[in-house]
Amino acid sequence: MKRLILVTSPPACGKTYISKQLAKALKHVVYLDKDTLICLSHQIFKVVGELVNRSSQFFEENIRDYEYEAVVALAMEALDYEDIVLINAPFTREIRDKQYIEQLKSKLKEKDAKLTIVWVETSVEVCKQRMVERNSERDTWKLAHWDEYIAGCNFEVPEALDNPEIADDLLIFKNSSEEEFQQSLLKIVKILEAE
Repeated sequence: MKRLILVTSPPACGKTYISKQLAKALKHVVYLDKDTLICLSHQIFKVVGELVNRSSQFFEENIRDYEYEAVVALAMEALDYEDIVLINAPFTREIRDKQYIEQLKSKLKEKDAKLTIVWVETSVEVCKQRMVERNSERDTWKLAHWDEYIAGCNFEVPEALDNPEIADDLLIFKNSSEEEFQQSLLKIVKILEAE
């Protein structure tokens, strides 16, 4: 059976590194990263004369949802040609929106594919440290307004996605240390390959 894997979490939890390691460890995978679309978003800001601010009202109203729509459309198309498609993106709202998830599962069912969500669990302190270390333009506002930013993040595991009868619908990838990372990688690859 084909599979769409969403590797999700708040920013700086280690999604990109984990996504790439999972994609390398699994067979027949198309890797997609929502951040690849950022160049298009920057062009939109430029054309309308807005400052590039991915935390702005303008971004929320005119760009954010379209980035997700585009990367999911690419994934759906890729499933016609490969067994597994892995998307690296926060999906922070989407994974807590039951209707969104049910619609996505329904679209996947038409392709004889299933949905697996890998939730990256990392401590807030480790996330902040990683954000400082990666020194990315996209984190400037977040770090400058840390309390406001972090208050808007939900680090809770999206338990509502977990059906106890399905072994691979929600997988937790613990990533606050190298040891946790190694254990989680082995465990999750084993679960995904068992299907």
